[in-house]
Amino acid sequence: MTTGVPIVKTNGTGNEFVLVDERIAPFDDAAAFARRVCDRTHGVGADGVLLIEPSEQYDARMRIVNADGSEAEMCGNGMRCVARYLDEHDGIAAATVETLAGPIGTRVLSRAPYRIAVEMGEPRIGEPHLVAGFRATPVDLGNPHVVIRIERDGVDSIDLAVIGPKIERDARYPHGTNVHFVGQEGGQWRVRHWERGAGATQACGTGAVAVAGVLIAAGAATSPVALHVPGGVLDVIWKPGERATLIGDAVWEFERVVA
Repeated sequence: MTTGVPIVKTNGTGNEFVLVDERIAPFDDAAAFARRVCDRTHGVGADGVLLIEPSEQYDARMRIVNADGSEAEMCGNGMRCVARYLDEHDGIAAATVETLAGPIGTRVLSRAPYRIAVEMGEPRIGEPHLVAGFRATPVDLGNPHVVIRIERDGVDSIDLAVIGPKIERDARYPHGTNVHFVGQEGGQWRVRHWERGAGATQACGTGAVAVAGVLIAAGAATSPVALHVPGGVLDVIWKPGERATLIGDAVWEFERVVA
């Protein structure tokens, strides 16, 4: 078991992470560490672990390990937290970070409070299909998503704890998928997320880009799109054929050494 690890507890729009700089404190068995430290009863409590590692080509490498120990390809909210760390620790205000989904560019827009832009991938939108009784649109952003528009009853009508895992583990998604419900209420786009390997979260960065991509492609919204998620607001800028930009906060909660 890995012990004595310096961590930063951080969040991006309420999406909580434990950040570890492995360039300073390398350790083994990231999956076991994530399951232990993310536990909200016996650990620190988080949706996942952000591991900052050295990169041969870029400013750093980010790995994201979900609370259940599985590894994700990319995390937009987590990337903003990594960008803040690189700004404060390394003095890099505009960074390029290696991920399993490819290199990602970040830029600090302000520091009081921190507001960071992340250059995401281009949303690759697939053909809608039926799953669990819903019309779902698949979106590939280097990690898998499905976006479901709720037209009448609002996103709060969805029993996320029941429907989320049912769709996440549907047989048509052999590696699982992230699930996002979106609806327009009071002139605002509201989104609820069920993340693969983490469950219901306050925000999902790549999910926000997937949702905005579907809305823009359908002509239901125009860029930039403000998405109201449980943890706050995420802004997405996207023109079809180009990479999307995700803008949001990066909040420090505390630093400590976990035993």
